[in-house]
Amino acid sequence: MLNPLVKQVDPNMYRYDEFDAQFVGERVNQFAGQVARRLSGELTEDQFKPLRLMNGLYLQLHAYMLRIAVPYGTLSSKQMRKLAHIARTYDKGFGHFTTRTNMQFHWIKLVDVPKILRELADVEMHCYLFCGNCVRNVTADQFAGATAEEIEDPRPLAEIIRQWSSLHPEFVFLARKFKIAVGATKADRAALQWHDMAVQVVKNDQGRTGYLVMAGGGMGRTPYVAHVMSEFVEREDILAYLEAVLRVYNQDSRRDNIHKQRIKILINAIGPEEMRRRVAREFEELKRMGTLQLPKEELDRIAAYFAPPKFDTGLSDEMPQAGKDFADWVNTNVHAHRAPGYAIATITLKTPGQVPGDITADQMDTVADLMDQFSVGEVRVTHDQNLVLPHVRKKDLPAIFAKLQELDFASPNSGLITDIIACPGLDYCDLANARSIPIAQKIALKFADLDRQHQIGELKIKISGCINACGHHHAGHIGILGVDKKGVEFYQLLLGGSGAEDASIGTIMGPGFGEHEIADAVERVVNVYIAERKDGERFLDTYRRIGMEKFKAAAYQEAAAA
Repeated sequence: MLNPLVKQVDPNMYRYDEFDAQFVGERVNQFAGQVARRLSGELTEDQFKPLRLMNGLYLQLHAYMLRIAVPYGTLSSKQMRKLAHIARTYDKGFGHFTTRTNMQFHWIKLVDVPKILRELADVEMHCYLFCGNCVRNVTADQFAGATAEEIEDPRPLAEIIRQWSSLHPEFVFLARKFKIAVGATKADRAALQWHDMAVQVVKNDQGRTGYLVMAGGGMGRTPYVAHVMSEFVEREDILAYLEAVLRVYNQDSRRDNIHKQRIKILINAIGPEEMRRRVAREFEELKRMGTLQLPKEELDRIAAYFAPPKFDTGLSDEMPQAGKDFADWVNTNVHAHRAPGYAIATITLKTPGQVPGDITADQMDTVADLMDQFSVGEVRVTHDQNLVLPHVRKKDLPAIFAKLQELDFASPNSGLITDIIACPGLDYCDLANARSIPIAQKIALKFADLDRQHQIGELKIKISGCINACGHHHAGHIGILGVDKKGVEFYQLLLGGSGAEDASIGTIMGPGFGEHEIADAVERVVNVYIAERKDGERFLDTYRRIGMEKFKAAAYQEAAAA
């Protein structure tokens, strides 16, 4: 029987208006014509490449990969079922959630792409402008609108940024891709400081709500943590300020060297103070023109789409008791909600041995059923490649857990060592140097014992198959980078990275480990942490206190002995 709450509200998420529908439909028809020209041979691959990238289509090792945008990570049950249908009909029965909260299908036939795009449009989804050198998918905190920690729901601003950037004539062809994230809490669950630009909702000394803006974060071969551009931007000025940052980047970035085209390189070259000066100059000019002031009524209009559901009242705020397995899951995967009697439930797609972020069509359908029955038809995709049911009644948690057990999605490991971020790596990507997926699986299985995971505590492993860092290895407490040495896969270890509010860049330990050595090396590093930690210390705390040397000595000494 459906939760009565579902009958009262729709998912609190943006819905297409007539303009949105027309815009997406026109783009689908335009790309269908381009696909037909490519299939007929009228367009060469070189001519087709920039067109397909603007429509979310990559050519990988074995097939085309289609990236479907999930703005600020919010999906309805109808959309989830459509993704399940696409997986069954046009792919090999599964999809992959990414660190940008998108869905990727890795076995797409070019001839099917127009049909897929039309089906996506039917459920208010698209792929336009989520690849290529443009503003990519805007991401946000997966607890948005549900946690009491936030100043306000950041998703209305994320939606406004999406609309502003999607049709902006200056920013469709940037020097390189540009990624934006939005948050509204002190706890950073969206890796704000690792983005080209990020906005954090804040209050000033007078209690007025506005925005802190950062820029210049990024990974890849030259990782940087973002710099603050402005401590406080007024609500009505936020689009003008973001446009000022993008204008400076677009005008002054390097276009002669693909490795030096990101905003992080520009800011590092001229210095954050000079960047702030240039942005301030553009900002004042935009304010003088007055064309980019964000009207309160427009912000209110968008915010209305994200109005919280009508929560049940009179619910018990006590957590149900349903055995040790359930208690373990609650301990790691259930978080406090703003409404009494409610909770936020994380579904980790990381049961040891699974491919991080992968989900089958059948699992998608069952998750959609859970969304309708227990979470007002809504789910969030997270930066960590997991899913979140944002609004669930505490009394329903045992039933949710039981259903997740059937799906093999009930692992109580959110934030623990087996909750690993990994890119698709050399199993799919033609840019990769090494495989990521089997390494993630080996490490997760090595630490599969739940008691051991809880003994270790919070420890975030992130794995990339190449220097492009799609697996965010720079921000891992333990990061792993796949490298190629004369046709053989090796894996470098990095320690001390963080993607949270205490963002930091991991330090490379030394030479890489072989495919069959890396999991054991990780275990030896973890053993040093267990031996050296003080009460209450996370792995990151211990590393920051004692430094690299003890970890390095254990990893390489025993590797040499082996």
